[in-house]
Amino acid sequence: MRTKTLKKNKINVVTLGCSKNVYDSEILMGQLKANKKDVVHEGEGNIVVINTCGFIKNAKEESVNTILEFVQKKEAGIVDKVFVTGCLSERYKPDLQKEIPNVDEYFGTTELPGLLKALGADYKHELIGERLTTTPKNYAYLKIAEGCDRPCSFCAIPIMRGKHKSTPIENLVIEAEKLAANGVKELILIAQDLTYYGLDIYKKRNLAELLEALVKVDGIEWIRLHYAFPTGFPMDVLALMKKEPKICNYLDIPLQHISDAILKSMRRGTTKEKTTKLLYDFRALVPEMAIRTTLIVGYPGETEEDFQTLKAWVEEMRFERLGCFTYSHEENTHAYTLVDDVPEDVKQERASQIMEIQSQISWELNQEKVGQTLRCIVDRKEGPHFIGRTEFDSPDVDNEVLIDASKFYLKVGDFVNINITEAADFDLYGEPV
Repeated sequence: MRTKTLKKNKINVVTLGCSKNVYDSEILMGQLKANKKDVVHEGEGNIVVINTCGFIKNAKEESVNTILEFVQKKEAGIVDKVFVTGCLSERYKPDLQKEIPNVDEYFGTTELPGLLKALGADYKHELIGERLTTTPKNYAYLKIAEGCDRPCSFCAIPIMRGKHKSTPIENLVIEAEKLAANGVKELILIAQDLTYYGLDIYKKRNLAELLEALVKVDGIEWIRLHYAFPTGFPMDVLALMKKEPKICNYLDIPLQHISDAILKSMRRGTTKEKTTKLLYDFRALVPEMAIRTTLIVGYPGETEEDFQTLKAWVEEMRFERLGCFTYSHEENTHAYTLVDDVPEDVKQERASQIMEIQSQISWELNQEKVGQTLRCIVDRKEGPHFIGRTEFDSPDVDNEVLIDASKFYLKVGDFVNINITEAADFDLYGEPV
């Protein structure tokens, strides 16, 4: 007979989904560590906490499969307890409790104190910025706001994350200082919508003022902006990007589509003309900026003509970085009232065509970098290469710079100048100068 009381509990936190979830898991782990709990990230533990994603169909399926996998381990006696938190749990808690009752407890996105209590820990309010980071030591995500006030028709995030709520500048500076003290050199600013930052607490768009405070943090060398929104973009941010070397010449701005009919149905609050002008303004103000966007194809009512408009526009704009997703029909969103009328094979074919165009654009832009010397941060060693990134690249989603580890020794976490010797569609190859 197993005597569970004699065994020291170890809590294993499993993270699914986006960078916002990574951040939330790190805060949870920081709280657990402050409570003297033994905690690991995606390792071995007898108590499991699964931080789920509920955004689109594929992510939901992965979350459900992960829950089922750990429930089976619980039934087999391999783990003792399984807790579920995050977006899927926030959105579908009653369904999950009914369908997978063998989970010990389900918690939503705002129920961290309750989750900690279930894990035998107290929520410590004084722990501003205390986290156990799970990313490579040289970069970390900094979540500057929670939730979203935008009415986009296809998006379930406001259901799962609530209204937009900015974190005060002074708290974010404290957090950045703690990260820098632990060796973090690159901050990746994340929110559902960076451009909305400050409207709720400062009554104005205040991203530029936040950036001015963060660039003063010693040890932070790069600050990267993720998830801007195209309407109401605070242009003072670009003036700061132009003059402040710590702010990467990089912007992730998910645009979703460009056909006016689709933008209107998506409730994006903009038009093809306005969006195109905005991007030309970006490039006029910061010519060296890399713009990353994401697009959705197969949205309800997307005609062949709408798709051809999108294709031509992708060719015209020549984005440095681009991702493309097929539309996912999500209940309780405004678009769920529409007929999901684009067949799945057509959605996939359209996504493939967009990525084929982007692959060619990326190859051409990369060829221009051959012969240039670029400042890179070394993220990791993988197989025969050290893997680095330029300021124009975000981890996991963008291009990488590969350096032959049999010829050169580099230190992970260092900045190095790399002479680019060769370029492929999405990777660069180079040698340290």
